[in-house]
Amino acid sequence: MILNLNDWRQQAKRVLPAFAFSYVDGGAEDEITLRHNREVFDRWQFVPPVLQDASQRDLSLQLGSEKLSAPLLIAPTGYNGMLRYQADLMLARAARKAGITYIQSTVSTAAMEEIAADGSGNHWFQLYVLKDREVTSDLLKRARKAGCSTLVVSVDAVHFGNRERDKRHYRRPMKLSVPSLLNVATKPGWVWRTLKPQGMPGFGNLQPYLPPQYQRGVGGASYFAAQMDTRLDWQTISWLRSQWQGPLLIKGILTVADAQQAMASGAQGIVLSNHGGRQLDGSISPLLMLAEIRAALGAAATILIDSGFRRGSEVVKALALGASAVLIGRPLLYAVAVSGEAGVEQALSLLRAEIDRTMAQLGCTHLAQLGPHLLRQR
Repeated sequence: MILNLNDWRQQAKRVLPAFAFSYVDGGAEDEITLRHNREVFDRWQFVPPVLQDASQRDLSLQLGSEKLSAPLLIAPTGYNGMLRYQADLMLARAARKAGITYIQSTVSTAAMEEIAADGSGNHWFQLYVLKDREVTSDLLKRARKAGCSTLVVSVDAVHFGNRERDKRHYRRPMKLSVPSLLNVATKPGWVWRTLKPQGMPGFGNLQPYLPPQYQRGVGGASYFAAQMDTRLDWQTISWLRSQWQGPLLIKGILTVADAQQAMASGAQGIVLSNHGGRQLDGSISPLLMLAEIRAALGAAATILIDSGFRRGSEVVKALALGASAVLIGRPLLYAVAVSGEAGVEQALSLLRAEIDRTMAQLGCTHLAQLGPHLLRQR
């Protein structure tokens, strides 16, 4: 029975091969940050007022020029085709039906043109900056042509994290170990849903730039990693600002100084993130920096946040501390792996219901009524 987002995780663990589940579920090194991202929500407790008429509630918000039906966005996640055939399209469709924004990753298995051709909706593009500026510039041109309204630049994965749980499934880079291959044989449903339609997926957005031998399979990941611009700096952001005329957000911010520099560089907002605990192990949770960064940037700045969210009540805590909206990643990947598009729709519906119920119990009818006065820190 699926009652909450964690139930999707338990189901995904049963239906996915161990290597695929670890890819989604794991973090860097000792996974201290991965656990910290979950534990930090317990540091705040609600102080609910009573006798407030909250019989009618509105969860919608204006985010730039776009209206969202709830304070949620689908986070950019890579190589989702390993979980289920056309997983990226399923995520985008579910976002469209829910009236929220889908952020597509540079390393998604669907090309941005496929998402655009599938139907209209709030479609953003997340960029990893590559060494080849011509390729990076072409990705931006394609994103504009595909109708992506906002660019989200990830700056916290220039040097990839050491994801040991993931590595344990391979005998050498990109070659599964014998135990992992035997485990795949015990998951015929995954083989049917994921590999049967077209074999191992590739990287849709990067296909025009990859050598033939890297067009399909996870081998393209190692090639892509070698193409990342490890010299990424604030001058690069200024160059991107000159290349992209629409709204631009910088993802991976965790300090007040970087948040202020991001806005000074011409960004319209930021995403507070430690990359879901997949990069520097021991990093602070974005939630712990949220109130301080909101105070530094002021009320008008767009501040999104991710990393560790599993409950609607946790989304409400982030909104009360100053977040404009919350990005949801892993839980929706578990859902799409188990039940496809219908699973994502159900997961979003559960999350929305939890947000709505928490708002009612706090006596709030609009998101603007949320604030730190409704919380006490332990």
